[in-house]
Amino acid sequence: MISRYNHQKINWIDLESPTHEEIVTIAEEFDLHPVVSSELLNPSERAKVDVYSNAIFLVLHFPIRNKKTERVEETEVDFVLTENNLITTHYELVDPLHEFAKVFEVGSYLNNGKNNTHAGFLFFFAVRELYKNSLFLLESLGHDIRDIEKQIFAGNEAEMVANISMINRALIDIKQSMRYHKETLKSFSQACIKMYGEDFAYYLSAIEGEYERIEQLAEESRQMIRDLRETNDSLLSAKTTATIKRLTAVNVVVLPIMLIIFIFGMNSVYLRLDDIKSVTAVFGVMLVVGLISFIYFRSKKWL
Repeated sequence: MISRYNHQKINWIDLESPTHEEIVTIAEEFDLHPVVSSELLNPSERAKVDVYSNAIFLVLHFPIRNKKTERVEETEVDFVLTENNLITTHYELVDPLHEFAKVFEVGSYLNNGKNNTHAGFLFFFAVRELYKNSLFLLESLGHDIRDIEKQIFAGNEAEMVANISMINRALIDIKQSMRYHKETLKSFSQACIKMYGEDFAYYLSAIEGEYERIEQLAEESRQMIRDLRETNDSLLSAKTTATIKRLTAVNVVVLPIMLIIFIFGMNSVYLRLDDIKSVTAVFGVMLVVGLISFIYFRSKKWL
């Protein structure tokens, strides 16, 4: 599907799950290199930057929450930049771009100053919206982390094991999605400065700054969830130890009772309860065996 937006001679063409015919149409209209046309047809494995005589081709991946599964998934967005045109391609609905399109239609972004001179500014605002969504995901996970902390110290350690794993998984997915951004943005900035001039360097630095902010927040969240996992494991271990101690104490209390029941339940011609010598001999053997066991356990420092 092709969506077209225009504001003050700057064009944005957004392709969602494009067909081969749609790619051919756009490639002919904007004189795109055949390699770019081929790249736009299929998802790419990793971020990249390619520079052509009339365009810059950029591939980035962003973490997007799937509304059906509530999982954070890696979503690819391809950008083709020319002097006055921005072409974006993605293979599923990307909510931040969809919301950005609504705002762009009313011209809120490119209405004043020199922000209407070339398509680089449009790219800047689009990527900033995508990064804002990533920050929103991390802030949402931050709220979940604080809730987990409260639950842990409220005595709900066992219930938090699954929650901690889910948060950690989401943080890993975010990190994996954006793992190549830093190096890719540096290469992209050099190409953009050649196309749009030194004045655009400030906006490129701002984009890199947004990414660094996301990277820092993600690392802080990962460190926090690691600390909470260790704390939760320690509390669970302490609770398990306390439970074992209670069960051991119960066994110690019950053991003499069971021993007496066992003795008086014995049916043997060699042991008669009316024969004091037999009963004394049995209790004596038990006492010796118990004493030897106690000394052995103490020597092994098990007691």
